[in-house]
Amino acid sequence: MTEMVYGAVPDQRGEPILPKWWRTLDKWSMSCVLILFGIGLLLALAASVPLAERNGFGQFHYVQRQMVFGGAALVAMLITSMMSPTLVRRLSVLGFLVAFVALALLPVFGTDFGKGAVRWYSLGFASLQPSEFLKPGFVVVAAWLMAASQQINGPPGTLWSFALCMAIVGMLVAQPDFGQACLVLFGWGVMYFVAGAPMLLLVIMAGLVVFAGTVAYSNSEHFARRIDGFLNPEVDPTTQLGYATNAIREGGLFGVGVGEGEVKWSLPDAHTDFIIAVAAEEYGLILVLIIIALYGLIVVRSLFRLMRERDPFIRLAGTGLACMFGVQAMINMGVAVRLLPAKGMTLPFVSYGGSSLIAGGIAVGMLLAFTRTRPQGEIADILRGRG
Repeated sequence: MTEMVYGAVPDQRGEPILPKWWRTLDKWSMSCVLILFGIGLLLALAASVPLAERNGFGQFHYVQRQMVFGGAALVAMLITSMMSPTLVRRLSVLGFLVAFVALALLPVFGTDFGKGAVRWYSLGFASLQPSEFLKPGFVVVAAWLMAASQQINGPPGTLWSFALCMAIVGMLVAQPDFGQACLVLFGWGVMYFVAGAPMLLLVIMAGLVVFAGTVAYSNSEHFARRIDGFLNPEVDPTTQLGYATNAIREGGLFGVGVGEGEVKWSLPDAHTDFIIAVAAEEYGLILVLIIIALYGLIVVRSLFRLMRERDPFIRLAGTGLACMFGVQAMINMGVAVRLLPAKGMTLPFVSYGGSSLIAGGIAVGMLLAFTRTRPQGEIADILRGRG
């Protein structure tokens, strides 16, 4: 009778883990992720062949590597999605500590691969970008601290999470990696807003971000060059943005045809940061809209499921993960169409990259774990005074 009144999901004691996982999982979101990965492989067949030829590898070298990394990402996603929120939190704290130390040691042991930003560790057979793994761990740790601060006589968790956020942002800016720094700050801000932050404080924070951007523009040649390129009304056709803009224009509604695109021969990052330009040129606006719809469906469905969640930790962590996932996709596509300055950020599950794929799989696995249905009343019951 209680379940009928409060809308709870029956907890079938002794139910095997796989049937229980499948019954409680958000199957629509998982299906969208699998479709995005399939689209990524399709685009990799087009975008990575010229790069493989330039580097002296076989034509499908990068496609095969993406299949390996993507397979590992999907396995990580499935395993993580089967975990309980408590286990996800515990493992996230350990993973965050390891990633935080790795990020701090980048200036000593890291490399820039000739790109002017020390963001990676070279492992010989592959590279590792600690910031990709740090993001989901930070979201969970910050949500845990914020949820703890809401308890009676709880610790000042919100203040601690903000100090942690500022330490991470400082290390990312020093690389420099302003895109990831903004993403981490955005994720913390979203969780703080959901936790009940006063609007005045959020406005003050937005002003501080603008001030920090002004300081960075005045003192960082790397940052200033990207902002100037974004603000310049004339796009140099020989730059990456120029090639991407032209490719999107040429693609039109239905594209120039599979394998007929030219941008992949000119863009060195066509398989990573500008993969959406390849999609727009060869498959047209139709495929781009499909990709946008898939990201939107994952984010919106996750947020609606989290709205019914009564546990503040799960609600905060899931919201942070969902919003960071969606905003990263928005930033990547916004850069390609010149709505945003260049950030060097991958398109989740579509762009090539070992660290971004595996870390993305872990992050979405966490999100799927947090959005699984559980035997509980809905948050609306609390608002009605029935919790």
